[in-house]
Amino acid sequence: MNIPRIAVHRPVSTVMMVLIVLILGGISLARLPIDLMPNVTYPTLTVRTLYENASPEEVEQLITRPIEEAISAVPGVESVYSSSSEGTSNVRVTFSWGTDLDTASNDIRDRLDRAISRLPEDAERPTLYKFDVANFPIVIFGVHSSLNPVHLATFIDKQVKNRMERIPGVAAMDVWGAYEREIQVNIDGEKIKAMDLSLDQILDRVEEGNVTLPAGSIDRGNFEITLRTRGEFTSLDQLANTVVAIREGAPTRLRDIARIDDTWKKMTRLITVNGKPGIRLGIRKQSGTNTAEVAARVLKQADEINRDLPQIHLTPIIDTSKYIRNSITNVGTMALYGGILAVFVLLFFLRNVVSTLIIATAIPVSIVATFALMYFGGYTLNIMTLGGLALGIGMLVDNAIVVLENIYRHREAGEGAESGTIRGAGEVVAPIVASTLTTLAVFLPLVFVRGMSGVMFIQLASVVSFALLCALLVSLTIVPVMSAKFLHLREGGPDRRWTRGLYEWSTRLLSALEKGYTRLLRAAMARSGTAILAAFLLLAGSLALIPLIGVEFMPSADEGEVQINAEMEVGTRLDLLAQKFRVIQEIVDREVPEAKNTVTSMGGSGWRSRGSHAGQMQIALVPRSERSRSSEDIAADLRKKLAGIPGMVIRTRAGQGLFLFRIFSGGVEKIQLEVRGYDLETATTLAETVRKLVESVDGVTDAQTSSESGTPEEIVSVDRGKAADLKLTVSQVANTLQTILSGTLAGTYREGGDEYDIRVKIDGADRMATGEILDLTLTGADGEPVVLRNVVSVEPLKGPVQIERKDQERVVTISANITGRDMGSILRDIRGKLRSVALPKDFSIVISGDYEEQQKAFRELVVSLVLALILVYMVMASLYESFRYPMVVMFSVPMAAIGVILALFLTGSTFNVQSFIGCILLAGIVVNNAILLVDHTNLLRRRDGLPLREAIEEAGRRRLRPILMTATTTILAMLPLAFGLGEGGEVQAPMARTVIGGLASSTFITLLIIPSVYLFFDTRLVRRKKENPPEKEHPGPS
Repeated sequence: MNIPRIAVHRPVSTVMMVLIVLILGGISLARLPIDLMPNVTYPTLTVRTLYENASPEEVEQLITRPIEEAISAVPGVESVYSSSSEGTSNVRVTFSWGTDLDTASNDIRDRLDRAISRLPEDAERPTLYKFDVANFPIVIFGVHSSLNPVHLATFIDKQVKNRMERIPGVAAMDVWGAYEREIQVNIDGEKIKAMDLSLDQILDRVEEGNVTLPAGSIDRGNFEITLRTRGEFTSLDQLANTVVAIREGAPTRLRDIARIDDTWKKMTRLITVNGKPGIRLGIRKQSGTNTAEVAARVLKQADEINRDLPQIHLTPIIDTSKYIRNSITNVGTMALYGGILAVFVLLFFLRNVVSTLIIATAIPVSIVATFALMYFGGYTLNIMTLGGLALGIGMLVDNAIVVLENIYRHREAGEGAESGTIRGAGEVVAPIVASTLTTLAVFLPLVFVRGMSGVMFIQLASVVSFALLCALLVSLTIVPVMSAKFLHLREGGPDRRWTRGLYEWSTRLLSALEKGYTRLLRAAMARSGTAILAAFLLLAGSLALIPLIGVEFMPSADEGEVQINAEMEVGTRLDLLAQKFRVIQEIVDREVPEAKNTVTSMGGSGWRSRGSHAGQMQIALVPRSERSRSSEDIAADLRKKLAGIPGMVIRTRAGQGLFLFRIFSGGVEKIQLEVRGYDLETATTLAETVRKLVESVDGVTDAQTSSESGTPEEIVSVDRGKAADLKLTVSQVANTLQTILSGTLAGTYREGGDEYDIRVKIDGADRMATGEILDLTLTGADGEPVVLRNVVSVEPLKGPVQIERKDQERVVTISANITGRDMGSILRDIRGKLRSVALPKDFSIVISGDYEEQQKAFRELVVSLVLALILVYMVMASLYESFRYPMVVMFSVPMAAIGVILALFLTGSTFNVQSFIGCILLAGIVVNNAILLVDHTNLLRRRDGLPLREAIEEAGRRRLRPILMTATTTILAMLPLAFGLGEGGEVQAPMARTVIGGLASSTFITLLIIPSVYLFFDTRLVRRKKENPPEKEHPGPS
């Protein structure tokens, strides 16, 4: 089937089909969701269990270990990581990619149901969480108000939360730092001791006086009446008047021995917004919705709330949609600039506006058609998909260039408009189909890449592949139709003086280029063996530069954020930490004029909690275009300024690029080492030794260990023999101590449809001496009071803040940030220093984090590269119906390494996952020019009967212009991306630089060395006649 012939004979049908595609693509573009990255379902589930007031070691033994043992046997589990901190157990299960998380969730729930019987009775039921990118807040607000803290929390819950959550696309609004209302019964310890009252007796009376129970039903006439006993407290006076004991016939009421306070729960986290106390609101979007649109609606609603509710003011602190919009706009702008540069290249070589416009048609038609694929394929418009289009813009015109150039040559030879078009386009159908298939073939193996890299880059591969297929169809349909209709040859060039001068100048330049190339080609073929050897020597020389090129997992991006993590001595009170953070805030306000907003979180509990002695400040910066310093520069300057604050360990770093690749591999720091072993004391000592070694390496900043021993504890040991004699249980003793110090919940107080906890505790117990606490009593089974000190003993101890485990083995993580050097060279130095560390028995040190993820990704990509090369060879073998000629073409692939290495070395870029993808992409691109050259050489020998050398020279001369045009358009179209300017530009820059360098060197190789290799194969290796071989010996496309 001759597609160009059909298109030329049916121009109206062809144009209508194109218009249909453009309409569908335009509508798709208008409805495409916008996001920073593709939607990722990370194969991770987290089991979180709360066990109030338990130490990290108790949480590990009683909660974490049973859960780990239960879920490790679930099919598909790759690794299990756990963190046990005070009162909280987090167990994270990572599955192999491709696991059905719904099925895995059901399996884990089933295992947890079986394990619950092994957990303590007063531990909360384990909760299962699924990691979803959509769960990260898209907008964070700071709330300022003059309202009472408790009233403010209630006001936000009643007035703000429902308005935000009603917005289309909003999943939920999270509130951090709000004061939660609580009714506290603060018992006077001296009074209950004097009145011989026990705490468990008081608790029982409060609980018994606050019940609502159905009593049953009675028949009354034709109706059945339900009776309900309503014994709930309807006011705090009723609670205060509760009778807790009868002494000498007189009732002792709760108010006689306790103070009833309508207050708030103990604060474990403090939030400040721009240095002022406040509340932080996080807005989470629904999965699959347009981040930019949802954020715009949220910000509009915030403005309305500020106008309607003067009691509070919402200030946007972090708006991720702004970075997303800026990144997408920036990549789109780079793509536009690349397209314009490509058009200018075409104009220079073709020297004809009509010809340029005919070829340039391939760019918008292919891109708009690709938007339809993205919409129907469920993709979003993100850095990966739009970056794929930006990378492909230069390649979209390659086929159109080859087709038009061949049509032009036939027209110049005197053929008619229609016949010259059909014949010229038909001649190159096979090579351009083959060159497109080789490019598509390199993307096919990416389907098999496992892990985050595969998930992220499959969209880029799909978009580029579809765009190239569209460009192929355009070159075989629209280009011939427009050439037959609009391409008119004009003798002597343009009429206007200035355009005529430009035409004549470019003609002379191209003519000189052709003559110079012909001379070089003859010289190379005269000494083909020497030319090939020189190419290999050049390759060997470039390979020597590899040790000078850095290696990392993913490129860093300036996300417009700086983070400060600060810690004081373990056990430091929250109010003292807040005082120190006020000093940090003053320094930030003075030293960072680029700061737009700051939000500080101190203390707290939850995932990766560091306790009341630690906090974090996030500094949101103005856009990159509005500041002279990068986020990395600002972090480095702040690091020096904050170093002098006494009593604090402060770590400063820029917001890391593409954090999703790292956040669930163990942390966001680039350098991570794990010390594995059971004994915590030994592990902590060894980790501290390793930390000092790591910190001594040049380029390492903010090294820290995850294990911090030193939380002041006092272990209360119950004498089981004495307790049994006094008719007490260990549980009774522990519960009494819990009531004294932390308080025990004794039901709920309902008001206005809401429930608030009633907490019974000893007034001021947190400030009491241990002796005073042990003088309190509890009641034995026979009703006799027992003083606590008679059944317990107290020993001081220092316990860990957090215990981490990986695959059921204790680990201590040493993490650090890097600056000024690449990850690979720093890790080489660290390995050298670790050789001097003497490891205790049953202990090991493992490099993890970014390095571990990078090794996994590189292993997968190496397999993809090898598979891509095999597929490219197979496609070409099918084209030539020969095993020999594909080997000639494949010679250009290793030579592309010369340009890749030089490009990375000269630009100071690292070799990362993006660079690797660029190398795989190159495997399909660099052979395209060689395919054209070898195919045309075979055509001239077979059809025109030219001798070997003459055929090679003529093919080189004829293909020089299209090869230079295709290479230059691709290189210049990627050039704006290679600069990595603006938000999100750093992500695609390594890939663009890799492709530009490899394509530049391979073009030179194709034009000079491939003809020499062709000659070498045909004259020396194959040892056949040099000229006029039989037709069957040189098959190829007709």
